[in-house]
Amino acid sequence: MTAKQTVTDVLIVGAGPTGLLLAGDLATAGIRVTVLEKRGAESNLTRAFAVHARSLEMLDARGLADDLIATGQPVGSLRLFNKVRVDLGSLPTRFPFVLITPQSNTERLLQERALKAGASILRGVEVTGLRQDAEGVTLEAQEDGAATSYRARYAVGTDGVHSTVRDLLGIPFPGESVVNSVVLADVRLERTPDEVITVGADQDGFAFLAPFGDGWYRVIAWDRHEQHPDGTPPPLARIAEITRNAIGQDYGLHDLRWSSTFHSDERQAPNYRSGRVFLAGDAAHCHSPAGGQGMNTGLQDAANLSWKLAAAVRGHATDALLDTYQTERHPVGRAVLRTSGALVRMVLAHSAPTRALRGALATLAEHLDVVAERGARTVSGIGIRYAAPKDSHQLAGRRVPDLRLTALKEPGTEGPAAPERLYEALRGGKFVLVSNDELSAAEPWADRLTTAAPADPHGKLRDTVLLVRPDGYAAWAAVDPGRGELRAALAQWLGAPAEG
Repeated sequence: MTAKQTVTDVLIVGAGPTGLLLAGDLATAGIRVTVLEKRGAESNLTRAFAVHARSLEMLDARGLADDLIATGQPVGSLRLFNKVRVDLGSLPTRFPFVLITPQSNTERLLQERALKAGASILRGVEVTGLRQDAEGVTLEAQEDGAATSYRARYAVGTDGVHSTVRDLLGIPFPGESVVNSVVLADVRLERTPDEVITVGADQDGFAFLAPFGDGWYRVIAWDRHEQHPDGTPPPLARIAEITRNAIGQDYGLHDLRWSSTFHSDERQAPNYRSGRVFLAGDAAHCHSPAGGQGMNTGLQDAANLSWKLAAAVRGHATDALLDTYQTERHPVGRAVLRTSGALVRMVLAHSAPTRALRGALATLAEHLDVVAERGARTVSGIGIRYAAPKDSHQLAGRRVPDLRLTALKEPGTEGPAAPERLYEALRGGKFVLVSNDELSAAEPWADRLTTAAPADPHGKLRDTVLLVRPDGYAAWAAVDPGRGELRAALAQWLGAPAEG
């Protein structure tokens, strides 16, 4: 008996934050997208609580940032271990803070957006096989005990650390376990901590407290002297003891509703692409929890990949554009591994010399502004920059801040539109061309492009034409370019102009 086959443009395996953002972007762009999720119901396991500034900018470009901020608490600095505090208040962004909110809130908003845009999210579907050819990808699956088949132009594995898609592709996942027997627990507290995020460490372990926002708190804790297999539920008394040792008090932990243990790995796939199949989020890389960068890195993977896949499905992009997902995002994943790995090793330092070095580095970071600023940009994601050709304008590949705009309109249309900020203009999923000049040369790309003028015509961009990618990075820029130079840049990034 032949399995029923469903045909779509893009298949996404995994309905976590990465997969849901990707699905929403593709559906908003008019691409048929189906998400396959093995879990029959939404998971209640939240490990991520930190949403950093660059991720909030990505969500702002999708109209979700303000709604997500309403679910949590902005924190202007982030304490990584006892003496190291990263000040985020001076970051050049609308979001100079880290937002503390459970991952479930981020997932809920992303899922609502994806469904509203027309994405199909199917739960209880377990992928069991994968094959691809020159035209597309076929995924074999089990659904309610029956064999099913899904066919698409492209597929993306966003199915986590234990990715089935990665395994089926035969892509290795080299790395190591950084810390074993990490305690997770949901509790109530008798006393509210002074800080939203409470972090502490001593020579024997660490503890972390974060609020769900409904009276419950998540505890993440570790004691080097006590190691248990994954999934072992530690008792409340032991959780309180570890917390007390690391932080100095346990705030009256009580009403344990759930607890378990897990191990934290540092791993990265050498290739994020195999033919027509891509990896993103934890399926491509996983890090220690230090700095709270795991979910954020996955969200930014999705933002980088989505517009490239949409362009490929529409026939506007060459295969070379899809290859830039690897060249841009793999170095970022590697850098996050280095940063978070260094942080967690400092936290777990046991020897006296290493603890002394940790203290010295903490003191240095506190007293050198350039070190502190670099740390804030690194942890927040604001400092990410993609490589550009050697002869490019200095803005190429850089994150573009939320520019104030005026006379925002689609090429060939009359009258201004409502958005007055760059990240509002990006909500249509299109490129944005920012220039003080008349831009009739851009009209043949009106289906893929929005044009705008900077609100300050005499500011830094007064003679510069700037092409902003849908993910908020500068694709191309030039000072007073000719009409032919502009059209060549648009053709390079947006594909051939529309006929007629």
